[in-house]
Amino acid sequence: MTKKSPSSRAKSRDPDEAVLTVSPRDSSASLKVTKETKAARLRELIAKDCVPMAGVPNASIARQVERAGFDAVYISGAGLANCTAGLPDIGLLTLTELTLLAGFIARAVKIPAIVDADTGFGGAENAARTICELEGAGLAGCHLEDQEFPKRCGHLAGKSLIASADMEEKIAAAVAAKRDKDFLVIARTDARAIENFWGAVKRAQAYVAAGADAIFPEALQTKGEFRDFANEIEVP
Repeated sequence: MTKKSPSSRAKSRDPDEAVLTVSPRDSSASLKVTKETKAARLRELIAKDCVPMAGVPNASIARQVERAGFDAVYISGAGLANCTAGLPDIGLLTLTELTLLAGFIARAVKIPAIVDADTGFGGAENAARTICELEGAGLAGCHLEDQEFPKRCGHLAGKSLIASADMEEKIAAAVAAKRDKDFLVIARTDARAIENFWGAVKRAQAYVAAGADAIFPEALQTKGEFRDFANEIEVP
């Protein structure tokens, strides 16, 4: 029996060889990417419309979310701590544990996944390493928050914030550490519950200036606050 040479075998198209154009919020420009990464697909989805993301604690639930027709999935930090490790969401998981658990989920589905990366596990250098590890695990993005370490779940009392300048430094380091320019670095602020609405807006604007791709405003209280917040911020 003769063996077919590698060149004669039928080859399926490698999705990583595709080329697409991602349109940022500013419609006057477009971003060319040479690999159809999950991060690039997520950016394309966000540029077109609001992207609902069901929160999941493990790969099994993520696959159910994918089969239900969602275009992306959100990996909950509280979900990982509570459901997988049996721990409260107070910053007890390590970067190694988060990367392992989130990586299982990201690789189990074909849709993009983003993960709650808490405070980035320390200062600016720690945040930079967090981005490298999560990119390597297959995540399309993550969000970093401006709480002091160890953090507390956003729904709990007793939270405190780091200085805005320290968070800006952390965001800048995280963005600089990206190897895939489409990986989403989302800045989360808990300032609404600790300071006030306009304190959250001011911090968010500073985080965007530092390089954040999007903002996660924790604990906004009304539909009007969400509308007003969105009007004050230049990114999703």
